[in-house]
Amino acid sequence: MKSQILVVDDEPVARQSMTDILRLEGYSVNSVPNGQAAVEYVRTHPVELMIVDLRMPGMDGLEVVQVVNQISPETEVILLTAFGSTESAIQALRLRIHDYLLKPAPPANVINSVKKGLARREARLKARGGTATTDIDEGAPEFSLKDGTHIDLSRRQIRKKDQMIHLTPAEGRLLRVLVENPGRVYSHRELVLLVQGYDTSQREAPEILRPLVSRLRHKLETFPALSESIVSVRGTGYLYDSELSK
Repeated sequence: MKSQILVVDDEPVARQSMTDILRLEGYSVNSVPNGQAAVEYVRTHPVELMIVDLRMPGMDGLEVVQVVNQISPETEVILLTAFGSTESAIQALRLRIHDYLLKPAPPANVINSVKKGLARREARLKARGGTATTDIDEGAPEFSLKDGTHIDLSRRQIRKKDQMIHLTPAEGRLLRVLVENPGRVYSHRELVLLVQGYDTSQREAPEILRPLVSRLRHKLETFPALSESIVSVRGTGYLYDSELSK
């Protein structure tokens, strides 16, 4: 059965383009022009993944996600924006958003994000039925590396045997973005937007991000398998290389 995807964007051209890209990939895609229509659609139709524009008249993207999280908590969400706004990226991560793409997003990036979002949804549904948790963020997964290092992104804890460290909210957001997307190179500007919550210039972004990365790496010194997996891409940004943590 085809995965059910909903595209929410008030710009007709962007909405149609996104719909066409995903239909060509074999997905069942519907689209709506505003937030209110998105909420009404999700109330009456199964939606596995929703791609929603951040800036729309009436209900904006984050307001839509807040409502959808209540009425259809299994729906994965990708947020699209051409703007950086204070708090928006931080709110997005708190709202269990799967990904946050800058418009215009290349088709390959959109398709890759959709595939990962649907895979994450399936994995979460398969894992359901275990013990109830009191995680800070139920959408944040846990990872265990082969050397015994355990990463709990919901509680922002890293532990191995009798060693444990706690990350700050910003450090936790940075690690989460990288670890949940192994192999993807994030630019300095994208990471500032995702982690700190505001847009900045490509020139200023490295200066803003560098102290945070430095503090995170310093904390992770006792967990070399994890620390060495956070790789600097010269002149571009950072990526998480999962091969280095094996």
